[in-house]
Amino acid sequence: MSALINQLNTLWAPRLLSVLRIVTAFLFLQHGTAKLFGFPHVAFFDELNLFSLIGFAGLLEVVGGLLLLFGLLTRLSAFILSGEMAFAYFIGHAPDGWVPLLNGGEPAILFCFIFLYLVAAGGGAWSLDRRLCRGKPGCDWA
Repeated sequence: MSALINQLNTLWAPRLLSVLRIVTAFLFLQHGTAKLFGFPHVAFFDELNLFSLIGFAGLLEVVGGLLLLFGLLTRLSAFILSGEMAFAYFIGHAPDGWVPLLNGGEPAILFCFIFLYLVAAGGGAWSLDRRLCRGKPGCDWA
C-alpha cells in the first residue's frame, strides 16, 4: 500500500494537478467567450459594453483562461482570477443573500478556491511553466 501511495504522490499527483488546471481553465474560458464573443450564447450578455465591469471580467476570463489552459504564468494568472472570482461573488451574488446555493454563487466560490490552490501548487507536470523552467537554476516560479 505504501508503494502505491508513493507512486500516486510522485507520478500521478503532478499530472492530475495539470488535469484539474486544464479542465478548470476550459470551463472558465467559456464564461469569458460568452461575455465577449456571444459563444456559447447567454441572453444576459447580448448588450455587452466592452468598457463595462462585465466586459472587463470577460477580458480577464479569456486571457487568464487561455494562460491557465496552457499553464503559462499559472501562478500569476490564477492569483488574478482568484481575486476576480472573490470580487464577482461579493458584487454579483452576495447581495442576493449569503447562501451560495440560493444566490447562484457556487461556481464563483469554487473557481476562486481552485485558482487559489493553483497559486500555491503551480501548473503541474503538463504546463508550459514547467517546460520553460526545466533544468534552469533559480527557476522556482513554475
